[in-house]
Amino acid sequence: MRMSHYARIIALDYGFSKAEADNLFNAAPMHDIGKIGIPDSIMLKPGKLTTEEFAIMKKHPEIGAEILGDSDSDLIELAKLVSMTHHEKWDGSGYPNGLKGKEIPLSARIMGLCDVYDALRSERPYKKAFDHKKAVAIIEHGDEKIKSGHFDPTVKEKFVANHEVFNEIFETYKS
Repeated sequence: MRMSHYARIIALDYGFSKAEADNLFNAAPMHDIGKIGIPDSIMLKPGKLTTEEFAIMKKHPEIGAEILGDSDSDLIELAKLVSMTHHEKWDGSGYPNGLKGKEIPLSARIMGLCDVYDALRSERPYKKAFDHKKAVAIIEHGDEKIKSGHFDPTVKEKFVANHEVFNEIFETYKS
């Protein structure tokens, strides 16, 4: 639910129509569907992944696109596109295809930032959760893992303008 709400906030601020934002809202929960194809030993590992394990993890976008398949449904096609491209980075350092800048679909650029925010705020087997202020600072200024070229600058600007709403969404839908 959090991912859906985050994505709609940025999409609407970016100028998506209500229908387009609603479509992204409904596609958002499927962005990581490919993770069902990743072994639990990797998904639940309490420490840093090895190079080999990370190579397997990096296959989840393609697995997700394969799961979603080809469809006549605009929603499923959007979910497939977002699944495949939400780990691409503005500077071209992402995966699976190393897309850069506007080669990355706008919906995926939005989902990519939302995914990072939610991951920073959430506890994982390999890390503690960050508070909202720290997560915003990392997205806005970067850290050792998230570099300044990670996000579309306009999407990042929309996030910064709406960061308090992101915090409200996170707090409302805490698991």
